[in-house]
Amino acid sequence: MIICKSEQELSFMREAGRIVAESHRLINQAIEPGVTTGELDKIADRYIRSQGAVPSFKGYNGFPASICASVNEQLVHGFPGKRKLMEGDIITLDIGAEYRGYHGDSAWTYGVGSISEEAQHLLDVTEGSLFAGLALVKPDVRLFTISHAIQKYIEEAGFSVVREYVGHGIGAELHEEPQIPNYGIADRGPRLKPGMVLAIEPMVNVGSRYVRTLEDNWTVVTVDGSLCAHFEHTVAVTPDGMEIFTKLNA
Repeated sequence: MIICKSEQELSFMREAGRIVAESHRLINQAIEPGVTTGELDKIADRYIRSQGAVPSFKGYNGFPASICASVNEQLVHGFPGKRKLMEGDIITLDIGAEYRGYHGDSAWTYGVGSISEEAQHLLDVTEGSLFAGLALVKPDVRLFTISHAIQKYIEEAGFSVVREYVGHGIGAELHEEPQIPNYGIADRGPRLKPGMVLAIEPMVNVGSRYVRTLEDNWTVVTVDGSLCAHFEHTVAVTPDGMEIFTKLNA
């Protein structure tokens, strides 16, 4: 069942989204060669808690950290720790915050120092595909129309769409219905209604679309070792379109 949120619930989610967006801003300022992924985790944890919220991911199904930090060929669910970032790396930071019982969720892939043209193109295309999907979010649109737009944008750029991981509804639970694949046939799926809140999150590989999970049972990497990227916003369907909750207003 897809849950439409009340105005009160949306207000809590809007604040959770602001906290997530501000956490991204603070971490982005700290990304540089030599910084550890564990240090980035501490920045987010400190800020989220300072705002009267808690990290959504800490302890989620046993996850040990407050953010996911995935570097280069790591797609999602990377553990923050002692790894030092290097010039030319790309790092995906997935951040969630729970405020008054409701969640916000956003992922972004950042370059560390000067990155290759291929890496920058990957980031540009993945971000572009997210906004190609978001541009279609409004009442009565069928969900997989968004999925189709994301897939078309990515594949026309020559990259691959990961199929094992998808976007999701979000609210009092971090993951709710519906599932939102980043591929699909237009004009299919449930119709969007005001009050629905969605975490839309394209995941893109430079090489083949296939991924595997490492022995830690969390970290997902590309099978061929190619670079990958992941961009995500939490958005609410409004009567006349959509509102991004995890975007900084300033």
